[in-house]
Amino acid sequence: MSRFHVGGKVVDTVDLLRKRHWAWRLDLWPFAILYGVWLAAIVPSLDFGDALIVLGSIAALHVLVFLFTVWSVDFKCLVQYSKVNDIHRADGCKITPAKFCGSKEVVPLHFRKLAASSTSLDTEEIYFDFRKQRFIYSNEKNTFCKLPYPSKETMGYYLKNTGYGTEAKILTATEKWGRNVFEYPQPTFQKLMKEQIMEPFFVFQVFCVGLWCLDEYWYYSLFTLFMLFMFESTMAKSRLKTLSELRRVKVDSQTLMVYRCGKWIKLSGTELLPGDVVSIGRSTGLDGEDKSVPADMLILAGSAIVNEAILTGESTPQWKVSVTGRGNDEKLSVKRDKAHVLFGGTKILQHTPDKSFHLKAPDGGCVAVVLRTGFETSQGKLMRTILFSTERVTANSWESGFFILFLVVFALIAAGYVLKKGLEDPTRSRYKLLLSCSLIITSVIPPELPMELSIAVNTSLIALARRGIYCTEPFRIPFAGKVDICCFDKTGTLTSDDMEFSGVGGLTDGEDLETEMSKVPDRTLEILASCHALVFVDNKLVGDPLEKAALKGIEWTYKSDEKAMPKKGSGNSVQIVQRHHFASYLKRMAVVVRVQEQFFAFVKGAPETIQERLVDVPAWYVKTYKKHTRQGSRVLALAYKSLPDMTVSEARSLERDTVESDLTFAGFAVFNCPIRKDSATVLSELRASSHDLVMITGDQALTACHVAGQVNIISKPALILGRAKDNEGYEWVSPDETSTISYREDEVEALSEAHDLCIGGDCMEMLQQTSSTLKVIPYVKVFARVAPEQKELIITTFRSVGRVTLMCGDGTNDVGALKQAHVGVALLNAIPPSQNEKSPSQASGKNETEKSAKSKKLKAASGSGDSLSKTRATSKSESTSNQAVNRHLTAAEMQRQKLKKLMDELNEESDGRSAPIVKLGDASMASPFTAKHASVAPTTDIIRQGRSTLVTTLQMFKILGLNCLATAYVLSVMYLDGVKLGDIQATISGVFTAAFFLFISHASPLPTLSAERPHPNIFCFYVFLSLLGQFAVHIFFLISSVNAAQKYMPEECIEPDSDFHPNLVNTVSYMVGMMLQVATFAVNYMGHPFNQSISQNRPFLYALVAAVGFFTVITSDLFRDLNDWLKLVPLPKELRNKLLIWAFGMYVICYGWERFLRWAFPGKMPSWKKKQRQVAASEGKKNV
Repeated sequence: MSRFHVGGKVVDTVDLLRKRHWAWRLDLWPFAILYGVWLAAIVPSLDFGDALIVLGSIAALHVLVFLFTVWSVDFKCLVQYSKVNDIHRADGCKITPAKFCGSKEVVPLHFRKLAASSTSLDTEEIYFDFRKQRFIYSNEKNTFCKLPYPSKETMGYYLKNTGYGTEAKILTATEKWGRNVFEYPQPTFQKLMKEQIMEPFFVFQVFCVGLWCLDEYWYYSLFTLFMLFMFESTMAKSRLKTLSELRRVKVDSQTLMVYRCGKWIKLSGTELLPGDVVSIGRSTGLDGEDKSVPADMLILAGSAIVNEAILTGESTPQWKVSVTGRGNDEKLSVKRDKAHVLFGGTKILQHTPDKSFHLKAPDGGCVAVVLRTGFETSQGKLMRTILFSTERVTANSWESGFFILFLVVFALIAAGYVLKKGLEDPTRSRYKLLLSCSLIITSVIPPELPMELSIAVNTSLIALARRGIYCTEPFRIPFAGKVDICCFDKTGTLTSDDMEFSGVGGLTDGEDLETEMSKVPDRTLEILASCHALVFVDNKLVGDPLEKAALKGIEWTYKSDEKAMPKKGSGNSVQIVQRHHFASYLKRMAVVVRVQEQFFAFVKGAPETIQERLVDVPAWYVKTYKKHTRQGSRVLALAYKSLPDMTVSEARSLERDTVESDLTFAGFAVFNCPIRKDSATVLSELRASSHDLVMITGDQALTACHVAGQVNIISKPALILGRAKDNEGYEWVSPDETSTISYREDEVEALSEAHDLCIGGDCMEMLQQTSSTLKVIPYVKVFARVAPEQKELIITTFRSVGRVTLMCGDGTNDVGALKQAHVGVALLNAIPPSQNEKSPSQASGKNETEKSAKSKKLKAASGSGDSLSKTRATSKSESTSNQAVNRHLTAAEMQRQKLKKLMDELNEESDGRSAPIVKLGDASMASPFTAKHASVAPTTDIIRQGRSTLVTTLQMFKILGLNCLATAYVLSVMYLDGVKLGDIQATISGVFTAAFFLFISHASPLPTLSAERPHPNIFCFYVFLSLLGQFAVHIFFLISSVNAAQKYMPEECIEPDSDFHPNLVNTVSYMVGMMLQVATFAVNYMGHPFNQSISQNRPFLYALVAAVGFFTVITSDLFRDLNDWLKLVPLPKELRNKLLIWAFGMYVICYGWERFLRWAFPGKMPSWKKKQRQVAASEGKKNV
């Protein structure tokens, strides 16, 4: 079997390969034969010039084959490797990664003998390393599996673990997992530059430059070549900088106590192995900085408070507790049990050892067992994301490929025409003929294309970074322009984190809240004061805002010795003995406390979960909590039970189930969660700009519907799906329970026309069991009480019916959904920015006009493949011979000081063109976009930039397409008539094109989103009709002008292959060509409703005015010297006037056609319902 399906998140398939002997490689022996044939047969039979052309062709083909082995992994495998079926004969393998995980790679396959242990014989291990992960061949599964780490065992396994007992075991483990370090070689500038120079487009550009030199365009060729090298070297420099930045992240080499071979020894953090038992606590380095945890570990004894901001961006310290008290047979799930896991890279703020554990740490730390090391830790995963998902930015690469193919067809027709006509004339030089044919074909593929596309995306990256939004996966920016459904988490995203304690309800059957705390029973106050996970760090109380609000509201204090007491009055103090932490899948938490020598269990949680655990449920229970949730409040049920006399250690070892059963109701704690000031306005803007809105929350359905109504997610009457009263099936109920409609999956679509639907997590389970997720989920507006895994399911369902999704959450429990969405935005609300950068709030506080003016200046410089943008290079390039270029450069020179300041502010001293460096702590593990804002406003920023990028790439393709089609025509038909361009003429047209493209790609998006949507693809009626219509007008204008010019030409015969010399037809075709170029940019510029209009995009406007002025001057022959220098001959007066009038007419017709098409084919909301029906039907067939 030569192919293995791995089907993981990183690797999809693995193909086995064996390297061919060098003599049998397909890039060697066929060419050896060809060179032999050339020497033996061709040299004697042809004249030397023609023989050299043949040799040149063979050599070019040979170089091309070599380059293809660099560009295409599949081609490299075909040429240099052979496929094998037996794994023992293979010495390499081709890895095909999962979708959106980068490109294919060939990696070596390793074989090694594992040392024999007493139980097993010598075994052989077959493995390969791919992107810092090891995959091992498994005989049982007959495929490659990721190297297993001990992170999914039972709790009992970990608690019995005593580390490595013998040196042999340590050796085996070191061989298996390696050292705990982030090792990746520092690439050199030369290596990166070589990579960049081998890129297909770069090679193609250099090839074009070579062809132009052969045709005597020296200035133009060298100008282009200089531009290219400048662009590539700055790209390489910025990549080098990003990689060096990442290399600074390393495992802290703190010394830890590790239990090995039966005793505690000191070891560096980099020597840790999975399965090691260590003692870990807070430790500071010489500079007073807290050291970070060196690997992912599970706490066996003790507890710790940890700052996880570097991974999640969540600044509230997290409480981590040991696994003692969990069932011995429970399997560990790092996702679910993160309350027991210390993650690598996080910092311990304080720790409490457990003296009763059988392994006592000599340095008073917490005892923990190492689960994962190196690149497998959470920090390692985040680094892998940043390292390996930053492919070179390409916008819709397959589309650009097809588009170029479409242009090449035209080029081949034109080249074929020239070749046919040329061969009819026996006197023509074959060398010049082939040269002109290859020039036609290459002229169609614009050399600026890859630069332009990456500039469009990089401009957006920079603009987002200035607003405190960081992106680790730039290819997702154009997706943001296609988003049609936005999903929001509620708590901490749409509403603020600051809870307000409103009072206690449900104590009697009265519906009013008791806000006077002296009238509330003591037991209820004691539960609120002690059933929480608050903790002191450096004498400051930290933890969940809701729990802090409760403590403040009841006027109790909580001390660092885990004791709560009332601030005034004579209440009893409450001592916490044991905590059972809140778990999202249980929806509750509990504590065991001691009040005056008596033990109690205090529990709080979601009203519906506590209801099942009460001995006696009051008659008003459901009515009361529903009333408060309907008003948008957050309601927690409180309950308690008294425990029999026991010792403290017995109380600590009580099972969680015992503590949380047979409870007595003690009231509802009601909290209000204010909606963020801008949530409603941002969401109504999104709604007005053709986006559907959805809320996905862990909160109660009634609360969710109330908030959804306030922030414009719901506008029609709401219906909530729940179990029917008689428990037979399900039904839709309105929030005030006045109307009910029985549930049928086939009627959901019709129901969603008149109502906004809401479903809860329990109904999601029912949908999964009845396989009707695809029929129901796409029509639902509010999802309540959903677990993190269900959030992921909701997003994948939306994707499978063809919707482009945006998910905005706060990055802790939304990780899965944020990763699944096309555009995931994690909001980190409370990380203060480092001193050297301005805080986002300061930045956004400045008025927009100043900001856009600043960004315009930045953008004007941060741009294109033009050497002009690189300000530092400016002074060096001043000596370029071409004065036109000089003029341009000095303009850039003038802005140098302002720019340098802006650049420094942007990224220490990065050049503006490269994407900003994403540092750890800026990016959340959770998602491709991370915003340092406490509001949902960044979603509109991201969508605006996405639409702008999408529109910019679309207009670039149209402009390049039109320019290329016109060029193919000029070079073919007119070339045969002897029309050529002068060298200086070509250079000037090149400078104008570069300037136009640069200013086009820096159009800022408009501050408000429009209801009209951009066209998501290049291939649509609008683009094709627009191209064909304008092309027809252009060709007509060209032919008419040249025919008009020929009437004034003396009857002289022009040799097609002669050197350039000025004449009337040449002059007219150059002028017309340049007029077409300017018209193409002006007509196809996509301004409102997405980007600034031409009048607002000042640099572009000035460039257009300058170009129009320049052509008017050269056409009207005002400065004879200038025209002589450009090698343009004087025009007869009638012809001059004709040209100017025709040019104006051509512009008006093209402009009118383009406007008509934009009106006739507006961007619409994608119709997904048809696809939803197809997908649901095919799913239904599968399940039958």
